[in-house]
Amino acid sequence: MSWLFLIVHSLKERVIMTDEWEVSQIKKLQTHMKIVSPDIPQELAELTFPDRMICNEDYFKLGIVNNCIIENQTADHVFFDKVIFKNVIFKEIDFSRIELTNVVFQNCDLSNVNFDEGIVHQVELNNCKILGINLLGATLRNVLFDNCCGDYATFRNVNCKQVKFHYSSLAKADFYKSTLRDVYFSHSSLDQMQLSGTKLTGIDLSSCEFSQLGVNIEDVKGCIVSPQQAVGFSKLFGLIVNE
Repeated sequence: MSWLFLIVHSLKERVIMTDEWEVSQIKKLQTHMKIVSPDIPQELAELTFPDRMICNEDYFKLGIVNNCIIENQTADHVFFDKVIFKNVIFKEIDFSRIELTNVVFQNCDLSNVNFDEGIVHQVELNNCKILGINLLGATLRNVLFDNCCGDYATFRNVNCKQVKFHYSSLAKADFYKSTLRDVYFSHSSLDQMQLSGTKLTGIDLSSCEFSQLGVNIEDVKGCIVSPQQAVGFSKLFGLIVNE
């Protein structure tokens, strides 16, 4: 029989809701976790988008896009490979099933873009706005979100492996029924983030800020939280904390 209990690590100031065997497995997982950075040549030619509409399955490779607005584009299965976007604003963009491989977004605004069912591999988003971005059903591998604002973002049914959210805001973001493996939330705001139906084994939330999370009691086993956060989680178990 496997009992669910809380282990308080006073030195690390965190709580692991798991069983004894999984404690060692979680530590092993965190030790070996590494995000692979985008593989992009140092010298890139300026990449300009044609005046025409971007078409289905258009392919863009080996270029840098600087200081522009990309707007009013709808296309399916567009490819970007070894591309850097700097100071780019995306408006009214619908790129369903997009493929991003070895791509960097620096100081970009991707608010409300649609990348549903996309494949995002070895991608970095640095200091970007991703408010309301739609990644429904997307596959993310080796992706870094650093200092990004992703409130109200849709990550429903995403499949994430080796993904890190660092100093980012994900208030009211939706991760409903998602698969999170080797995913790190570091020093980020997660208030009212929806995680129902998402297994949280090995997910460390202890450095993050939130007052409420949408979770199911059966999914929190193995989640790593701070002692202060554990008080909030205890309500899931029907406990009354006498402070």
